Amino acid sequence: MKGKTGLSSEEQLHIIQSGVSGITPLEAMKKKLDRGTPLNIKLGVDPTSPDLHIGHAVPLRKLRQFQDLGHQVTLIIGDGTAMIGDPSGRNSTRPQLTAEQIDANAQTYMDQAMKVLDPEKTKVVHNRDWIFDLDLAGLLELLSNFTVARILERDDFSNRYHNQQPIAMHEFIYPIMQAYDSVVINADVELGGNDQLFNLLAGRELMEKKGMEPQVCLTLPLLEGLDGVRKMSKSYGNYVGLTDEPADMFGKIMSIPDELMPRYYRLATALPVAEVDDIEAGLAAGELDPNKSKRRLAREIITTYHGEQAAADAEEQFDRVFKAHGVPEDVEVFDIELEEDPEKGGVYLPKLLADLKLVASGGEGRRMIDQGGVKINGEAVEKGTYHLPAPQLAGATLQVGKRKWAKLA
Repeated sequence: MKGKTGLSSEEQLHIIQSGVSGITPLEAMKKKLDRGTPLNIKLGVDPTSPDLHIGHAVPLRKLRQFQDLGHQVTLIIGDGTAMIGDPSGRNSTRPQLTAEQIDANAQTYMDQAMKVLDPEKTKVVHNRDWIFDLDLAGLLELLSNFTVARILERDDFSNRYHNQQPIAMHEFIYPIMQAYDSVVINADVELGGNDQLFNLLAGRELMEKKGMEPQVCLTLPLLEGLDGVRKMSKSYGNYVGLTDEPADMFGKIMSIPDELMPRYYRLATALPVAEVDDIEAGLAAGELDPNKSKRRLAREIITTYHGEQAAADAEEQFDRVFKAHGVPEDVEVFDIELEEDPEKGGVYLPKLLADLKLVASGGEGRRMIDQGGVKINGEAVEKGTYHLPAPQLAGATLQVGKRKWAKLA
């Protein structure tokens, strides 16, 4: 059967499977597509953090593919479940957020998510609208569908239980509440990360017990960060934020390992799957230039979040800074007092770098100086040079690493 796009169910399935970890069960997915009618695709997000990176956007990109194939997307803002806190991958209880924090995060999330999704084709709902309406009788009926043994099958719960680490009672009900979301909106497919599979299967199980056609569970991988090893995370410092400046995004993406390019193309860009297939094959065969391909990758990602002109400007600035060793035009100017240490006879440079937010601390400033990573007016500061005369710094342009700049008034 063909969907609204004119594509057969087999052609749709090829697009849907691109970049996913698994579809459970696959046969059920095929049967749903064979009907030729729009499916209700669910993604639930708990607004526990205000800032997203392109790793967070991976499921949003998959949702957009479903939209482009003519299916209905339901984005659930988990302002109810966020009050509990998702225990997935945790070895301790999450701090509970206030309603005000959740509302603020939700608005920021929506502003960023709609740069990927088609707003006119996205149904946005809030699960506190039904979770908070549950009375005690309703909650007990819902909980009765699951046993403690079933919930303890989750790896994170099981590990914490056997390691005698605390598990709060409210954490136990999180997967049940997420499953209830699927019942309320009658989901055909639910998306989630690999660490969400238990929760997705709980939704499938609850729908069956309610006499409904169960949802299909589609899991997506965690995107590796800029180091190509660990998952993308702000705590690891290997992320590309959706609100990062275009020039910073370009420089970060150009730093990823070449072998990571096909994965970023597939999970983080809006390019058609067939075109990504060709790029991956071309890179593997050595037919595509890695540098040009990485530049295109950076432009494609930046265009999604900042626009085509911003992507072109970011590439131009990258060339000016990294190829011509020039100075960016938008270097922030700081008017600060340069205090000299009377004993050492100069301004303590590591502290100055920290005050300018070029390094996280004075200790990091010393390390960057000793590694040759600090330049003043284009000249590298010699190892062990931590104090400089104030007149030498006045009006100077400071650079740390490849992408951090500051100018003194």
